Amino acid sequence: MNESITRTTKHFSPAASLAALGVKLNQLDLFGPIRTEVQIQQKTVKHTPVNKLYDAFISLLAGAQGMVEINTRLRTDPALQHAFGRQACAEQSVVQQTLDACTEENVRQMQHALDLIYRQHSRGSRHDYQAGFQLLDVDMSGLPCGPKAAFATKGYFAGQYHRRGRQVGRVLATYYEEVVVDRLFAGNVQLIKALQPLVEAAETTLQLDAAKRARTLIRVDAGAGSLDDLNWLLARGYAVMAKEYAGQRVLRLAKTVVEWVQDPAWPERSFGWVTE
Repeated sequence: MNESITRTTKHFSPAASLAALGVKLNQLDLFGPIRTEVQIQQKTVKHTPVNKLYDAFISLLAGAQGMVEINTRLRTDPALQHAFGRQACAEQSVVQQTLDACTEENVRQMQHALDLIYRQHSRGSRHDYQAGFQLLDVDMSGLPCGPKAAFATKGYFAGQYHRRGRQVGRVLATYYEEVVVDRLFAGNVQLIKALQPLVEAAETTLQLDAAKRARTLIRVDAGAGSLDDLNWLLARGYAVMAKEYAGQRVLRLAKTVVEWVQDPAWPERSFGWVTE
């Protein structure tokens, strides 16, 4: 009879790679700033409010599309709970009650905690501004959703007409492939209205003073190419790369270019200094 001499354990998980990540995140105490900063006014019976937020976070990493999947993706997987430092998991309805109990002040606390986490662990926050420019891309992404969801309104969603949804505005530290800022807007909000609050949030997260802003290049598409937006960015001290918002103004400015320089990587494209 074959007999194993290796001691076995009762803890098995179908999400082994995520469990390995959980061990590392637990060692880093990634959730520490949230535990310290976010104070949700809700009594503790079995699990603290922050522990229930942690359960929601783990479930999202495990692929959950909503809180209802906590019971099937995390509560039934003790090994995954242990890997993230949890000895048990809250029931999905209890986690939802904690989310419902959050206030606007809790949202501000969470944003501050996420800023602290980003500064502790990101490469973008440690960018050497003397060695080169920080490159920030600002853009919006449409997320269709049900009509009863928060901020759900009719808006522009590529290829989907007459849909309701929300817009996610993001600021990316492009060189490091990191999300610096992530904010949710109503579905009818476009970048022309969201640019300034997104950039201001990035300034807080990255602690961009005047010297750092002078060494930061912000890149936007035509959705934020209005004259007011571009002048606001320039007045803040940023270098700006943008698509022009008004086609007629592009034609007028192009006529003032004295000499065009062909792009060696793309023969169909040329550059020129506007002399106006």
